[in-house]
Amino acid sequence: MTVTTIAFQGAPGAYSDMACRAAYPEWATLPCADFDSAFAAVREERAERAMIPIENSTAGRVAAIHHLLPGSGLHIVGEHFQKVEHQLLAPPGATLETIRTVHSHVEALGQVRDFLRSHGLRPKVHADTAGAAAEVAERGDPADAAVASALAGRLYGLQTLVPDIHDQQHNTTRFVIMAREPIDHPRDAGPTVTSFVFRVRSVPAALYKALGGFATNGVNITKLESYIVDGSFRVAQFYADIEGHPEERLVRLALEELAFFSREVRILGVYPASPFRKSHAPGVD
Repeated sequence: MTVTTIAFQGAPGAYSDMACRAAYPEWATLPCADFDSAFAAVREERAERAMIPIENSTAGRVAAIHHLLPGSGLHIVGEHFQKVEHQLLAPPGATLETIRTVHSHVEALGQVRDFLRSHGLRPKVHADTAGAAAEVAERGDPADAAVASALAGRLYGLQTLVPDIHDQQHNTTRFVIMAREPIDHPRDAGPTVTSFVFRVRSVPAALYKALGGFATNGVNITKLESYIVDGSFRVAQFYADIEGHPEERLVRLALEELAFFSREVRILGVYPASPFRKSHAPGVD
C-alpha cells in the first residue's frame, strides 16, 4: 500500500500537523523547517500536498506567506479551517502551582495573555508551539510548561494541566493546500474560491478602477491585502480571494476589467470553498 504524504512547516504536533491530519486522515505528514522547505518537498515529489497557514482570526495574516506563495511554483487546490485550541502542557508530576515559565510561539503566547497574567506566569518565546512542547518534555522541569496542541501533548508525553486556555474562543487558522498541478474544478461543482495576485498600474485611482468590475458584476471579494515587492514603495502587489469561478460570466467580466487596469494578474488557484465558510457566515449559528 502506497502512503501519500502532505508537508507542513513546523515540528510534529504543530497546529499545521493537526490540520494535515484533519483534512487527510489517511496520509502521512512531513514536518519541514520552514515554508520554503514545505514547498520544495512538493516540487521535488517527496510530498503530494503542502498545508500552508495563510491567516488567523485573532493574529491576522501569517507574516511573509503572501510573498512566498506566488514564487512557490505550486497551485492552491483547496482550503482548510482549523480551530486553534491551546492547552497548557507540562511534564508528569507538575501542577499549576509548580509552573513558573510558559514556553511557546510568540503568537500563541499573545493568544493566552489573559490566562498567563491571571496566574502570574512568565512567557518565554520559542520558534514554534510544538518545538516548545518538545523542549519542555526533554527538560522535565516541573517549573516549565508549554502552550501547544493536544496532539503535541500526546506526541511528547506531556500532561494537560489546563485545557482550552485561549482568550478568544473563535480562534481559527485558515490554511491553503498546495499541489504541483492545479485541480480541474468545474464551475458547476459547488461554491468556489478563486485566489490571485495582481499589480495595478501606477496611475491615480488605479486600484479603484481595477476593483470596480467586481462591484458592478456582483462578485464578492472575501480577502484583499497589499504588500511591497521588489523593494519599491511606489507600486504594491495585492493578494485577493473572491467567491466564484473564472468561467462564470460575471466573474470573467470582473477579471477582464481588473486585467485592463493592472500590470499583471496571476491566478494562484481555483478550488472548492470549505463548508466552514457557510457554517460560519454572519447570521449562521
